Amino acid sequence: MTMIRQLQSTSAVTLFAAATLVAAVPQQRGATQAPPVYNVATEVTVSGTVDDVKVVPGAGSQGGVHVLLKTATESLPVDLGPQWFMTQQKYVLAKGDAVTITGSRVKVDTTERVIGREVKKGAETMTFRDAKGFPRWSGRGRG
Repeated sequence: MTMIRQLQSTSAVTLFAAATLVAAVPQQRGATQAPPVYNVATEVTVSGTVDDVKVVPGAGSQGGVHVLLKTATESLPVDLGPQWFMTQQKYVLAKGDAVTITGSRVKVDTTERVIGREVKKGAETMTFRDAKGFPRWSGRGRG
């Protein structure tokens, strides 16, 4: 009987140690990572030149129109919104455009980026989100 209790005790300790080790290992941040959320507390306004415009297929914040903004001090990725929304609103951005962008500065993994709320290009203002950061292309359920 004593040997059975020792085996049970050893098994329990081993199982506990294994569970603790698994819990302590940081989880991989991959495709299942939640998209960054617009935060009015981190809102910034940056000016520069559009260095690149990309349309990325996919849903949510991973897909849509992304701009690389070249400022005086950095190259900053900016997430704007779905391509269909820009087309519907007749918003056009191209490489070389001088713009001022207001949005929430967030960190995704090790990359700083901006979730765009408003883009000013000359006399034109392109509004992607309301003052609280809610996307204009989504339903009217908040506010």
